[in-house]
Amino acid sequence: MLDSLRVFAKSWPGKVMGAFLLVGVAGFGINNVITDLGTNTVARVGDEEINSRAFLRAYQNQMNEVAQQLGSFPTAEEAVNLGIPSMVLQDLAQDAALDQLATGFGLGVSEQKLSDMLRADPSFQNALGTFTPENFNQVLQASGLTEAEYFEDQSDAARRQQLILSLFGDTKLPETASNLINRYVADQRTIDYFALGETNIETPAEPTEDELAAYLAEHQAEFRTVETRNVQMLRLSAAELAASKTISEEAVAAEYERTKANLTRAERRTIQQVVLNEEQVTAFEAGLAAGTPFAALVAEAGVTPTDLGTLAQADITDANLASAAFGLQQGGFVLIDGVAGKRAVHVMAIEAGGVPALDDVREQLAQTLALAEARNELGDVQDQIEELRAAFRPLTEIAERFGLDLYEADVTASGAELTVIPDLAAEDSPRVTQAIFKAAEGALTAAIPLAGNGNLWFDLTAIEPARDQTLDEVRDAVAQALTAERTNNAILAAQAGAVARLDNGEALADIAASYNVFPQISAPFTRFGSEDGTIDGAVASAAFAGDETHHGSAVSQGGEFIVFQVTDLTPATGPLEEAANASLENEARIGLYGDFVSAVRDDAGLRINQQALSQALALNTGQ
Repeated sequence: MLDSLRVFAKSWPGKVMGAFLLVGVAGFGINNVITDLGTNTVARVGDEEINSRAFLRAYQNQMNEVAQQLGSFPTAEEAVNLGIPSMVLQDLAQDAALDQLATGFGLGVSEQKLSDMLRADPSFQNALGTFTPENFNQVLQASGLTEAEYFEDQSDAARRQQLILSLFGDTKLPETASNLINRYVADQRTIDYFALGETNIETPAEPTEDELAAYLAEHQAEFRTVETRNVQMLRLSAAELAASKTISEEAVAAEYERTKANLTRAERRTIQQVVLNEEQVTAFEAGLAAGTPFAALVAEAGVTPTDLGTLAQADITDANLASAAFGLQQGGFVLIDGVAGKRAVHVMAIEAGGVPALDDVREQLAQTLALAEARNELGDVQDQIEELRAAFRPLTEIAERFGLDLYEADVTASGAELTVIPDLAAEDSPRVTQAIFKAAEGALTAAIPLAGNGNLWFDLTAIEPARDQTLDEVRDAVAQALTAERTNNAILAAQAGAVARLDNGEALADIAASYNVFPQISAPFTRFGSEDGTIDGAVASAAFAGDETHHGSAVSQGGEFIVFQVTDLTPATGPLEEAANASLENEARIGLYGDFVSAVRDDAGLRINQQALSQALALNTGQ
């Protein structure tokens, strides 16, 4: 029968019928099976697939993290330059390789364990720390996960954790390594030393004109001016437009009558508290009974109160504290129980609550009304400014017309001068600077949308290019720089001479005396410096560069020129402190884990479907 069908399929009638069948089946969607086969698979690690949905979810999470660090959401091009797609693929490939290995070992997770993990996840808990289905559904919806996907991810994560803990959970730092590291960290040395400075050398002669000219020619790059661009800038925001508004007294009074019911404010109290030991509790109780002021009791006990701020009763989460503080008169205090024992609660000042008088909120109401007017007019004013800009009207005229502030600055490539614009957001400064340095003098520039608020326009009025300066312009600065260099070289020469004398066996005290300085004796210090800071890391590092007879020189982090001689060495004994040892063991586990997962991933083999990856990224960026 099959042979007959094969023969028929090869004949012309069979081929025609096959074509009709293919077209007919395609109408029922079989074409999707043919064309979509493998298109949802971004990569494969061994037998594990990474589908486009999982990739896009991980990619979006990584983009959100990067956006929080950078302060702005990266573009698709920036994401590629930062290596985000590759990073996400490597992480997913690592998890897939571990999943495959865990499956091979037969690891699994019980439903009870998954249930415990679900209820312990703080993302799904309410304010009382209790799991709620509502929070669970909201978080899943926000993250783009279905319930089945969530439990699958949690199951995979739990199996990976079992695998990693079983392999690396008991990793220990060898005792010999611990002892050696402790020697490196905790060995101590003592030195005799002295410092050389300007007073220990002959003052360099004043440089001649020829020397100044030669120095400037050699160091012109250090005195070269930077390009500056003079710009006039206009910012339009609701707040700045509101500042140009004048609100009548009648409007403020009417707004007060309309909203005074909502202006009611709670009583607020400025509160201090201090935790007391048993002896102090007795003294404070006696003082409370005798009417002794809180300040006097605090001074007598030698304790420092903690300022909790000026708070309404509803702002205080500690019910016991709130009740006590709002039951006192101004200046009073009371003793209450606390986690660490008794504490004294003191009310320094009381701000009355209730409906404020018109005079107390006049400025606030005027600002509110001005801001409301500005928001209503903002779109129209922006359109008018754009029309005036299109007509090549200068910003000075536009600012005057709308009562807006005009800012002017000589801007350099750093953009530091843009601080003339009040409250300009940090992320806006580089964008505005870049636009200024791309602009051509006299050309019309487009508005710059500000992340902080509103739009900014600028006119480039002048460009001062970078140039070499003449000696007459920078004479004092050049003379100062040349003199400082000569002084520094002279001190270095003196320092080298002192070390040479130490090499020849001369006593450090005698060498110090020849420079009219007294030698000093350091306290014991480690290779990272002394606890009191007199020996910093630079000097300590130099002192640890030899054995117990070592001597030499160093320039401290503060710029002092030090000559020293090691006088004592105290080796550290035993292993590291427990906390440091535990930290290093954890670092060792992390290193072993990284090498392990890289090997597992490489062994499984990562194959990337470049077409599916490109489609996924295009879908995510809307390109």
